[in-house]
Amino acid sequence: MSEQIVSTEYSSEMQQSFIDYAMSVITARAVPDVRDGLKPVQRRVLYAMNELGLNADKPHRKSARIVGDAMGKYHPHGDSSIYEALVVMSQDFKKGMALVDGHGNFGSIEGDGAAAMRYTEARLRKFTQEVYLADLDKDVVNFVPNFDETEKEPEVLPVRVPNILVNGADGIAVGMVTSIAPHNLSEVIDAEIYLMSHPKATTAELLQFMPGPDFPTGGIVTNQKELLEIYETGRGKIKIRGKAEIVKPGKKSEKEQIVITEIPYPMVGANIGKFLSDVVALADSKKLSDIVDVSNQSSKEGIRIVIDLKKGADAERILQGLYKKTKLEDTFGVNMLAIADGKPEILGLKAILEHQIRFQEEINTRKYTTLLAKEKDRREVQEGLIRAVDIIDLIIEIIRGSKDVKMAKGCLMNGDTTGINFRHPQSKKDAAKLNFTERQATAILELRLNKLIGLEILALQKDYQETQEKIALYEKLLSDRKALRASIRQELERIKKAYAYKRRTVICDAEEAVYEEEAVPEVPGILSINRFGYVKLYEEALFARNEEAIREESRFLIPCMNTSRIIAFTREGNAHTFKLEKMPFARLKDKGVPIDNLCRYDSTQENLLAVFETAALSGREWLFVTAQGMVKFVEGTEFDIARSQFAYTKLADGDEVCEICETKKKHIILVTDHRRALRFQTKDIARQKRGAAGVRSMKLEADEKIAAVFLLDPKDDLTVKIGGKKAVLSNLRLKKRDATPQLL
Repeated sequence: MSEQIVSTEYSSEMQQSFIDYAMSVITARAVPDVRDGLKPVQRRVLYAMNELGLNADKPHRKSARIVGDAMGKYHPHGDSSIYEALVVMSQDFKKGMALVDGHGNFGSIEGDGAAAMRYTEARLRKFTQEVYLADLDKDVVNFVPNFDETEKEPEVLPVRVPNILVNGADGIAVGMVTSIAPHNLSEVIDAEIYLMSHPKATTAELLQFMPGPDFPTGGIVTNQKELLEIYETGRGKIKIRGKAEIVKPGKKSEKEQIVITEIPYPMVGANIGKFLSDVVALADSKKLSDIVDVSNQSSKEGIRIVIDLKKGADAERILQGLYKKTKLEDTFGVNMLAIADGKPEILGLKAILEHQIRFQEEINTRKYTTLLAKEKDRREVQEGLIRAVDIIDLIIEIIRGSKDVKMAKGCLMNGDTTGINFRHPQSKKDAAKLNFTERQATAILELRLNKLIGLEILALQKDYQETQEKIALYEKLLSDRKALRASIRQELERIKKAYAYKRRTVICDAEEAVYEEEAVPEVPGILSINRFGYVKLYEEALFARNEEAIREESRFLIPCMNTSRIIAFTREGNAHTFKLEKMPFARLKDKGVPIDNLCRYDSTQENLLAVFETAALSGREWLFVTAQGMVKFVEGTEFDIARSQFAYTKLADGDEVCEICETKKKHIILVTDHRRALRFQTKDIARQKRGAAGVRSMKLEADEKIAAVFLLDPKDDLTVKIGGKKAVLSNLRLKKRDATPQLL
């Protein structure tokens, strides 16, 4: 068989492949369907549990078994993602209505992970059975082949409520993200019922019934006025803060306290620990200096975080500071993205409810169509049995006179009396008139004799009457849209009555937290940076007592204030700035803080050259000298900028700065690593901006570099050791800048 090579443009193939991959992730992994509000993995886990018979009244089953069934039959994407979906569906602090009843360690609100799947057990909740999985046997949704076409799975679950709103959703796909907040079940049902009766209702009208999100952690939504736009567009930010109360001193505590009983929804998990550490950091840095202690006293009863304050502290001001500086007030980003009609779409509140109503009409229409067909089949059988009871003697004679079931059945259906022995000639004539259907004939032949008792015959007639009523009801529901919607409303009201719960989140328009920081008292100190790049700030008194030891371990010592801004120059031409406000005064034995943690300095790529207090640079001219002999003077105000990192000079490839200093001296002597030197006047050096490269100081050889810089006045004596030999630099003849240096 000859091969056929198809020539394809590489860019086109990559583009199409990426689009296919992206759509697969969007539609089959990360984004929920607007109809049931579930991602594929969640839907498959619930269906697998339903197939295992893990009902609310049955014992729990090992999570590993559930995960194995879901992965082996429906979701071949790894057990960790399946188990994670199972765990999240059991966590009532993440979901408005938990769908799985977990037994064992399924994690905590503080971010503790669930135990391994071999230790935990799970089963469906009654709510899930009745609202999410009911009527799957009534052809209410399409079933599609699984990944290897050995099983069938539902395309979507017949969920009776707008689950995408009740439980919310989050997921990151390729190039898009979905983030939908949880809402109150009864409020969502009320909004859906209202829209069914008022199809032209506006989003504002719907918000009268469902005023906003209802997070399982409670909290307070503070931007109610912005919710209308969020629910109309499907995008926006919901501001939410934790619920806190100020407890005055009493018998239980001598100190005033701030007690947090509800947290913002985004704080769920590891962010609780971060909040506690942030409060401690604010207290240590004196930004909220009146905080004495913070403790997490949360338990099964709920959240309780206690912050102890100093006596006489302004508790309200501190609470405002917590809202402003920590995640006690946070935002929940809303992006109501869902799969609608097979494609991803950002939907507003009304659009979601409209999709849900259409879905309910579809599954109810399919349900009642299936039930109507079953009841018609049942009626057919009942009519046959009722008719058979009236001529039971003839039927018994036919059965007794037949050689086999086929002969008896043929007589009942077609009046074929061939081969049948009748006791009476009239019976044969009557039998020839019979015309039961096949279903009726089968039921007659399977009829037990005890059904011929008088009471049983009455029960049969009663069942027939009930069947007639059901058929009339189903035909009405299928032919009258108003009647169908009334049935849907009735079902929604039943679900609401059975599973409603009180709203947990308060929605209001609260004033923005206002916090004015207290001015940090200025205290003089000495900043020390050692050769390993560790930074410490000493009080002047401590420095005075231990000056010799501190000087011995320090590479840089800078007199400053505890509020100063520090600038660090590197040999690579970068300047890094940081503030000392967050740095407490150190003890002598403290290790200090790596300078990498205070600014964007990278100790693996850069080398410190000089460190100054930023304020000390202003009003002065600073001399810069590079290894390749470029020199310039720069005004100190050039470095008083707000950026945390910037280039303070322009360097050629392979060049670096070797000297930064201030000088009033009139002469400069530059010495190279080839023992050559040049003396010229500092006034010959150009005054330039920080972005300039400078001017050439002397003519260097190809591999020659500046090794040392000396500053002096005309009458100064200067003798130094260079290469182990003494050199009287003050005897050097004065030349012009950019001259040829002389050999020492």
